[in-house]
Amino acid sequence: MGDSAKKTVRIGDTTLRDGEQTAGVVFSAKEKVAIARALDAMGVHELECGIPAMGAEERASIRALVNLGLNARLITWNRALIPDIEASLSCGVGAVDLSLSVSDIMIENKINKSRDWVKEQLKRSLGFAKDHGLYVCVGGEDASRADLGFLSELMGIAHGLGADRFRFCDTLGILDPFAMYEKVATLTAAVPGLEIEVHTHNDLGLATANALAGIRGGATYISTTVNGLGERAGNAALEEVVMALKVACGIDVGVDTRKLSAVSRLVGKASNRDVPAWKAVVGERVFSHESGLHTDGVLKNPANYEGFPPEAVGLTRYIVAGKHSGTNGIVESYRQIGIEVSRDEAQSLMATVRATAQRLKRPLGAEELANLYRRLLGSDTCRLSAA
Repeated sequence: MGDSAKKTVRIGDTTLRDGEQTAGVVFSAKEKVAIARALDAMGVHELECGIPAMGAEERASIRALVNLGLNARLITWNRALIPDIEASLSCGVGAVDLSLSVSDIMIENKINKSRDWVKEQLKRSLGFAKDHGLYVCVGGEDASRADLGFLSELMGIAHGLGADRFRFCDTLGILDPFAMYEKVATLTAAVPGLEIEVHTHNDLGLATANALAGIRGGATYISTTVNGLGERAGNAALEEVVMALKVACGIDVGVDTRKLSAVSRLVGKASNRDVPAWKAVVGERVFSHESGLHTDGVLKNPANYEGFPPEAVGLTRYIVAGKHSGTNGIVESYRQIGIEVSRDEAQSLMATVRATAQRLKRPLGAEELANLYRRLLGSDTCRLSAA
């Protein structure tokens, strides 16, 4: 990734804000505390923790997070309105995101205002926030469809008034990585003194790719959610972004990746959305191998077919006995359940294992493998491993 691999990249997680905006998702106050603590313990740099203007209950949950004394910076989401900022101040946070619609289609059809109104509202709200000593991220809603000249002008105003960064939002998830790179690179060059965050949505399945492209274009922050929760198709997934930066881009953001699987399960349970077994990076079975050639390669050296070890994300490798299993895979499948078989025995078992998996349309479980062994080779020859 060139020079970008040398710079500092920070993760701002919005599971507790945008993640909870997933249709049907509600976190209890207790769950919010548990999620915040888990994210903080793994080294996530910033947590977007809620929307104070929603009401007293939301503000109480945010104050509870403030009182935890986390290392991560807590930031709240606000419309660029002074009453919203006052609600955030009442929670005791030291950082705010001030969101403004910045595309002409939203300025004209959503808020029924003008570009001049947006500029004046930015000045008014940002000035108030900085007068109260807040760290300020200016959030550009629908920035991916906005005029780049207008965005540059807004960013220049924000920088001049002391904003700390600008959030480039692909609100509809419509960009491809090439367009993301070009837009962020253009804005970075236009206002070099203002840091840029990329906030990407996954409507086209490109949220992680667009986040990485934004970093290549000059952004220094990435907005994520655990398991990719978020509006519609969701946001860039924390686990995907962190591991993609590390493995594909050579950028270690300082997050303890061994805890990714655990926090994924925690958020999956709290959101009532089970983590699919095949979910990239954290799915329980993404380190499963069945095909004879692949299994043989992994058993000889895991690096043959694994870009990073399962332990790196808190998972375990599985060798599966199924339709495509080879001799070495059969041997390993039985070893995993405590039965030692020779290669000759595995050869004898293989045809039946494959046929059974074909009939059942799934791999064989431990009990099925043990029963098959006893039926074909005789229980008196079963040698249980000391392990």
